[in-house]
Amino acid sequence: MTQMHKLYYEKRANILIKNLKSRHFDAYYCPTKEDALKKALELIPEESTVGWGGVMSAHQIGLVEALHQGNYHPIDRDRLTTPEEKLQAAKDSMFADVFLTGANALSLDGEMVNIDGTGNRVAAIVYGPKEVLVIAGMNKVSDTLEDAITRARTVAAPLNQQRFGLNNPCTATGTCADCKSETCICNQILITRHCRPVGRIKFILVGEDLGL
Repeated sequence: MTQMHKLYYEKRANILIKNLKSRHFDAYYCPTKEDALKKALELIPEESTVGWGGVMSAHQIGLVEALHQGNYHPIDRDRLTTPEEKLQAAKDSMFADVFLTGANALSLDGEMVNIDGTGNRVAAIVYGPKEVLVIAGMNKVSDTLEDAITRARTVAAPLNQQRFGLNNPCTATGTCADCKSETCICNQILITRHCRPVGRIKFILVGEDLGL
């Protein structure tokens, strides 16, 4: 990444953090993945039960592995084998001390957009876990809420379809068809515009490209 990109991300992060805090979120900027990992571990108390939904960004900064190696109680459905175990893990995450998630998109004025197939991730963001920790690369930030929704629908969702390999229109074309496929992953669209109670949702903004 060039120095120009680093300065661009830092300046936009300063604006975004101010706007997130005005909406009663907590927010931090970390220039690198290493800084982000250190900050995340500062924010997650030891002995915490930690669950997660779609969380590529947390994997990329090394947080998931650190939780498994440290004094924490991770709920990791990826390490389970049967559909029944995975479903139970998703339900158990609703009662976690800390829930980790990424963001499909953020608007510069401090609103977050997430899209889900089954809804477990957006449900946990809304209610259940004591705290929610969002790990988001600055590549997820759009100028407006409308742009953020467009990014989530036309960039993040088709890319995730490629990752999942589901037989949906955007898997074949790379373009959202506003489909109603049985395996559609755009079933729940959540806009999080304000944090209640204050500080329950915390953001770590990373000055690198993370996730999809």
